[in-house]
Amino acid sequence: MRKLKFAVIASIVTVVGASASIAQEADAGLGQKLFQQRCGACHQIATPRNGVGPNLQGVVGRAAGSVEGFNYSPSLRNSGITWSPETLDAFLTNPGAMVPGTRMTQRFNKADERGAIIEFLATR
Repeated sequence: MRKLKFAVIASIVTVVGASASIAQEADAGLGQKLFQQRCGACHQIATPRNGVGPNLQGVVGRAAGSVEGFNYSPSLRNSGITWSPETLDAFLTNPGAMVPGTRMTQRFNKADERGAIIEFLATR
């Protein structure tokens, strides 16, 4: 009887773990799609090349305004921000409110979409 209970519990844990993994992969896929649709015209992720906006490779953990060769606004360059999921979320919600004078104007009103994009960026 105990072996049966253990087997049932182990099966449940395996299914729940697999479901969480599938959900994370789905979110990362959604984040990549949203990044390509909403950010890809200005920002590169596959290459370290800057475009209209700076490349976003390794953005999580990086100091704002620090990509060499990109002409940042003085306000972003001197903001003292280090990009984390939390700071990226606030910035993407309303860049101008977080860093007055930034040249970034794109806003992302939906929290789930911001989260998916940030999760994608965190893997690059």
